[in-house]
Amino acid sequence: MNQRAVAAFVAVPLVAALAVAALLKPLPYTTYAPGPTIDVLGQSDGKEIIQVPGGHKTYRDSGQLRMVTVSVTPKDSNLNLFEVMSAWLDRSDAVYPKEAVYPDQTKTAEQERQEGQVEMVSSQDTAVAVAEQALGETVTPSLEVTLVDPGSPADGALSARDLIRKVNGTPLSDDIQTASDQLRAAIKSTAPGQQVTLTVLREGKEVDVPVTPERPSTDLFGAVTVTGTPQIGIFLGQGFILPFPVTVTIDPRIGGPSAGLMFSLAIYDTLTPGSMTGGGRVAGTGEIAADGTVGAIGGIQQKIVGARHDGAQLFLVPADNCTDVKGAHNGDMRLVKVDTFDTAKTAVETWAKDHDAKLPSCS
Repeated sequence: MNQRAVAAFVAVPLVAALAVAALLKPLPYTTYAPGPTIDVLGQSDGKEIIQVPGGHKTYRDSGQLRMVTVSVTPKDSNLNLFEVMSAWLDRSDAVYPKEAVYPDQTKTAEQERQEGQVEMVSSQDTAVAVAEQALGETVTPSLEVTLVDPGSPADGALSARDLIRKVNGTPLSDDIQTASDQLRAAIKSTAPGQQVTLTVLREGKEVDVPVTPERPSTDLFGAVTVTGTPQIGIFLGQGFILPFPVTVTIDPRIGGPSAGLMFSLAIYDTLTPGSMTGGGRVAGTGEIAADGTVGAIGGIQQKIVGARHDGAQLFLVPADNCTDVKGAHNGDMRLVKVDTFDTAKTAVETWAKDHDAKLPSCS
């Protein structure tokens, strides 16, 4: 065997090893893929997703209003070159730098998941408020517990959807930011070992709940140091005092605010006679605000693909996402631009009467 053959014999395994290492090396990218869609007018585990307890009149008609989801690579997952290239070559998927999807690198994957749950709770509550206001009902904003941190002082004392009305007997403002500041100031000023009493509205009744704030502790080289300001371990959001309750039962693993528009339409449809969709299949997305404004969301191209695969005939696109749907693979599914609950409701009702009716478009 000559010298060149020996060099080749040695080099080939090394090159192969380097190629395998490059292929498996974690890359700082995240992928979006179409996720499942859910008919919010339907059932989950044999129970209606939209539930109205208390004997309030409901109307269960034909048709579908489908919320859409996107499958996102978790923050703590690492993709290799093969996985990134597979997603890049798939017309239904998208590849983004991880820092663009998860800009705050200090947050853990668990913190990201918790924030997604908080956003989902808030989107459901806001959707109920918007739908009931559309029916002519009056709702009052209130500071709300959206998530309780396990093992925190509030664990077992407070629950998600508790509406905080008073702190130490003093009523909180109806302005959510002001109320949040008032609550945080009261907790911060609590002396070590003392309780703060929160008056919460729970299932229509006011309940006084005592909680003892704690300061976060840090274990540094075996020495536990108490640092930071007092906390009780809750996430806060905007809730509402409603004339009657409505619940939305969705898989708790689904997070984020983007289903708010579809929740509000489905709740309104459930509380009014007749089928809003005329028996058709409508999908859509958009964050809903308390005034009915529809906000932009992420992953809309993948959500459009998921809706088309599940047979949707009409898709509601937030107006601020119009530039993001260029080149979307919607097939013969119509894309309709909406900016408020009212424009979305009108568009669906118009389409239900005539599938060829002229509707607002992103183009």
